[in-house]
Amino acid sequence: MPLNSASTYGPISAAKPPLVSRARSLYAARRPWRVFLDISAISLPFSYADAMSRIRLNANHFRVNYALIILIVLFFSLIYHPISMIVYSVSFIAWLSLYFCREDPLLIFGRVVDDRVVLVALGLVTVVALVFTHVGLNVLVSLIVGVVLVGVHAAFRGTEDLFLDESDAAQGGLLSVVR
Repeated sequence: MPLNSASTYGPISAAKPPLVSRARSLYAARRPWRVFLDISAISLPFSYADAMSRIRLNANHFRVNYALIILIVLFFSLIYHPISMIVYSVSFIAWLSLYFCREDPLLIFGRVVDDRVVLVALGLVTVVALVFTHVGLNVLVSLIVGVVLVGVHAAFRGTEDLFLDESDAAQGGLLSVVR
């Protein structure tokens, strides 16, 4: 084949495997751990209402990070239960495909399903599946530990340095009526 002939093959980098694009979407969906663990953003809330406001905003902003923390706590609680680890691994694959690595909105019967509904449904399916493997108390304690960790972080992490994108602002009612 001559050196100056045109090749019919496209560049190799143009054909990305689906796993690479999903991994990039997962990386983009979660907030940076440096921002999540910023010590200078930790402060006491002024009141109960301020704490609840912080919890709501941080739960929305760091949703993927919080889900990962709870899943990691749950994983470590199942180390000595091999059957439960298999069930958890299958459940985690569902988490990866339906929540963490999904680029397009989830459609069921032609309707778009909100991410929060997917989060709650996957959480319930995971807990029920693990309870059927007879580690109910273990799952309950690990979920309580995970929720307490998430709640403490959400209540004490200040929200002044968080930047909202347009969809977050619209959900929180922060858009101006005057254009």
